[in-house]
Amino acid sequence: MTFTDKIIKTTRTIGVDPPPVLEVKNWLADPDLQPSKPLIDVSQAAPTEPPPKKMLEFMANKILCDNAVNTYGPVLGLDELRESLASKWSRQYQGKVSNQNVAITSGCNQAFCASISSFTGENDEVIIPTPWYFNHHMWLQMAGVKSIPLDTDANMNPIIEKAEALITDRTRAIVLVSPNNPSGAIYSNQLLQKFFDLCKSNQIRLIIDETYKDFHPNASQPHTLLENNNWDQVLTILYSFSKTYRMTGHRVGALLTSKKNLIEIEKALDTFTVCPPQLGQYAANWGLNNLEAWAEDRRTEILQRAKHFSEKFQPLSAAGWSLKGCGAYFAFVEHPFEDGSNILAPLILRDQGILLMPGTMFYPKHNPLGFRSFRIAFANIDKNKISTLLERLKDLSYQRLNSK
Repeated sequence: MTFTDKIIKTTRTIGVDPPPVLEVKNWLADPDLQPSKPLIDVSQAAPTEPPPKKMLEFMANKILCDNAVNTYGPVLGLDELRESLASKWSRQYQGKVSNQNVAITSGCNQAFCASISSFTGENDEVIIPTPWYFNHHMWLQMAGVKSIPLDTDANMNPIIEKAEALITDRTRAIVLVSPNNPSGAIYSNQLLQKFFDLCKSNQIRLIIDETYKDFHPNASQPHTLLENNNWDQVLTILYSFSKTYRMTGHRVGALLTSKKNLIEIEKALDTFTVCPPQLGQYAANWGLNNLEAWAEDRRTEILQRAKHFSEKFQPLSAAGWSLKGCGAYFAFVEHPFEDGSNILAPLILRDQGILLMPGTMFYPKHNPLGFRSFRIAFANIDKNKISTLLERLKDLSYQRLNSK
């Protein structure tokens, strides 16, 4: 064994699965998997269209006229963006939020990583419902923190009684994503309050990733958790500007937590990136103050696509498929075939021209539910393509079930 091999075997990344999105995208380069039909890519939940024209014009002018976008900024983000976001959260959630509760991060993934770094140590535990968002699990692995899988019910909601049974003296947090990636499930206010109370009574953190909250059916107030007294002693909220304003490449996210927790988070952020990207922050702040109507139109459009997906799914139900969840950017479906989703997904690309993600990428290894399911990110395709997608999956069912 070489010195390099020895070092690699001791790294924190060696036991972590490859990034799932990259693995799926690599199928497109495989000559044996070239699609026989025009490609419908529903693998990744990232907007492919640019930000609105007025935002692009603002950004162009900013980079030409303001040298501040070329220099370091505050570690916790621009004061004006923190203030705008605090004001919006205060209005939307009818709670008391200060800019001193807000940090701006280089994307929402970094918000999660920084939060976990601020209150966990080696061999601690964090409870996350399955199917889970794979990057959350990947970071916990690399941080030396154990992911404790939490079962979800038939509606893809995390089961509070099972969460309570999983808490140990090593548990530091429960992580929820609502609207959920990958299932599309939207957790009720009552369920979120139960998890808040559970975390409070056990003196652990409740982290809620709200990357897709701007596509929530109840956009006026997705939940009432910020109305709880001393909410910041329990709750951390993660947020992303990427999906709302179609600015994924600018890497601007945020988190909401206690002032005390921000002291620790600032240490992590200073080490990760020194500061969030300046241009993206100015653009996000401009968007918060100028694009409310545009964002509402975008929310309506996404909700209509989710409704269309659900309405057009019935023929697949008759063919043995099951729609487990549908909301925001995602549908989570179970298939009727003997083969696992990890085997079927590349074949579906080849035979039906559909690039989707197998459920095995969202569950612990060997969990049978992963082999039965797929995630479909439909936010980048219109209603016609959604209909075509579902028709192709129905054709797949007919071909495979009649070939037995």
